[in-house]
Amino acid sequence: MEKYLEKTLKNYLDRRSFLKVMGVLGAGLLAPQAFSAPLEGIKFDRKLYKLEETQALMGTFVTITVLDPSRARGEEAIEAGFNEMKRLINIFNRFDNGTVISELNKKGIVTHIPFEMQTVMQKSFYFYQLTNTCFDITVKPLVDLFKGTFAVRGKPPALEEIKNALNLVGMKNISYANREIKFLKEGMGITLDGIAKGYIVDKTAELMAKMGIKHVLVNAGGDIRALGDKRWRIAIRNPFNPNSYMETINLKNNAIATSGNYEIYFDKEKIYHHVINPHTGYSPVKAVSASIVAKTTATADALSTAILILGPIKGKQFIDKLPGIEGLIVTKNDVTLRSYGWGYYT
Repeated sequence: MEKYLEKTLKNYLDRRSFLKVMGVLGAGLLAPQAFSAPLEGIKFDRKLYKLEETQALMGTFVTITVLDPSRARGEEAIEAGFNEMKRLINIFNRFDNGTVISELNKKGIVTHIPFEMQTVMQKSFYFYQLTNTCFDITVKPLVDLFKGTFAVRGKPPALEEIKNALNLVGMKNISYANREIKFLKEGMGITLDGIAKGYIVDKTAELMAKMGIKHVLVNAGGDIRALGDKRWRIAIRNPFNPNSYMETINLKNNAIATSGNYEIYFDKEKIYHHVINPHTGYSPVKAVSASIVAKTTATADALSTAILILGPIKGKQFIDKLPGIEGLIVTKNDVTLRSYGWGYYT
């Protein structure tokens, strides 16, 4: 059973994981243990235990790693971290009929939303404005249209269908005040896929830090948050060669996330994918991946999506204007663009 699980995890991560944790600086190149589902603990050095556990959550595999002098405290923190993650997933999962976001998409209005939903909505509005509306959580009608049309017809939607769906897109059509969210147009819907996973990773890592864990790394399928003064080596996958990594960076007390147009396709030709430009109604094609380093995973998550939509040139210009943000963009022609401060992490 363990060998089967290891093989399943490895195949899945080989296809879907764009960021790979290579190890901790100062200890050589550590073999990643992302394929071990049970909790594992080893003596990292004379002072610290390295404990790690992987679970299948949020449509990917989540690995939590801690370095701590106390094995018992590390185990307790990992358990608490996964419990917190599951609690938050129950708030943001749009596929579960019992969640707030599912109710909103169904009824067009929700009241008394939980604090966590308020926070993510506020962040979403912030990034909507910061990115000149490139980051937009109301693209759900377009995502559903492309997914449904390809499933039924095996081809993209008609232009008129895309125009109709575009009419439902735009966060300006959301009324949000006093813990109430209301759609101003019937048929609207939101997806928090481009920010909620990052937020969940952040809150999980921060909870564990509050428990006294000095060194924490949470990796949710490439959405990564590192806390503590240890430098972790993170490898970024080559979008044109899934068996190789194009760059290795050092991550300490910050976060990284990668968005790629090669993650989930609707068509066999790999033209239409899950990232959709809220202005045109089509998937962006000029950039194939964008990796963003930021203080929080939610920020890196949202901005990496926006950069794909902005495109390579405008995306790099945008990153270079943002303090504390660095990025790496790969174009459809396999040209790599790095922000001015990217070299600090290599």
